[in-house]
Amino acid sequence: EVHLVESGGGSVQAGGSLRLSCAASGFTLDDYAIGWFRQSPGKEREGVSCISSSDGSTYYADSVKGRFTISSDNAKNTVYLQMNSLKPEDTAVYFCAAQPGSVNLPIMWRALFLYNYWGQGTQVTVSS
Repeated sequence: EVHLVESGGGSVQAGGSLRLSCAASGFTLDDYAIGWFRQSPGKEREGVSCISSSDGSTYYADSVKGRFTISSDNAKNTVYLQMNSLKPEDTAVYFCAAQPGSVNLPIMWRALFLYNYWGQGTQVTVSS
């Protein structure tokens, strides 16, 4: 059975850092792309970052470029999102999701419908 479990969320002050983890079970990351998404109350879920575990290509939303870093440890079947210089507008529930990675990722990585598996989410709260 496939599972994605996020962890590492919490409450920090603006300028602080958090590292989110996405542990996968029931499949191996090698053939998948893993995306991080976030959703805050009243807003649509939006793509934050994505990594292709097969070749290590990474993609970021403009709002997080230079502050967030996505990485993958295939031996641990885990993807990380290092979040630095956090801002109050980063407050959201963060989800990780997996897709087979067969699509044109540079264009399609944000497309929610392409992701087969989703975690339950972890809350990130950034106070000013």
